Amino acid sequence: MFTRNTFKFLSELDTNNNRVWFTENKSRYEALVREPALDFIEAMAPSLKKFAPHFRADARKMGGSLMRVYRDTRFTHNKTLYKTNIGIQFRHELGKDVHAPGFYVHIENSECFFAVGCWHPEADVLWKIRNAVAQNPEQWFKARDDKKFSAHWMLDGDSLSRPPRGFAADHVAIADLKRKDFIALAALSKAEVTSPDFVKLTAQRFAASVPLMKFLCKALEVPY
Repeated sequence: MFTRNTFKFLSELDTNNNRVWFTENKSRYEALVREPALDFIEAMAPSLKKFAPHFRADARKMGGSLMRVYRDTRFTHNKTLYKTNIGIQFRHELGKDVHAPGFYVHIENSECFFAVGCWHPEADVLWKIRNAVAQNPEQWFKARDDKKFSAHWMLDGDSLSRPPRGFAADHVAIADLKRKDFIALAALSKAEVTSPDFVKLTAQRFAASVPLMKFLCKALEVPY
């Protein structure tokens, strides 16, 4: 699947982030990035069905689990045209974008990592998660502190400096209620990405995150 040449291509793209170079090297992008990514997504489908049956491994070239290489430059000062990372998200069957609950793989020369949860959820979604934590702190702590989960995963993301409106400042879970993201990250190395066991490792890491993902899905009233 992914090889050292995948990372070499991403490094060259970082140096030559322009339309002419990318067009001239489009066949290398296909062979070293898109095709291995789609093969990986397809290989993950059977495992997802076992531990996350309502999440999808969609191996389409466009609109599926593989995130597009083209950057949206409309609302940023960074006008480079192409992403220099590979982003793969296995979204919930009811989710339409990257803010929905999901399992995520990030592959880049500067960093590789696994991620799970809800990143930058919309206001109503964030309220539902916070309310679930506030109403069921014991269940939240059980999921957050699960031994298999915490062995590899760490909660991450942005947080408020003050308690969110409508939630008591002295709540037992106030540190988590301040979260603006309900995500967790797990370490991933280049050697693991290029290993023959990458699919197996990914499935193991994601399976360990099931307690957190189940809590989030229950909070959002969607099936896990």
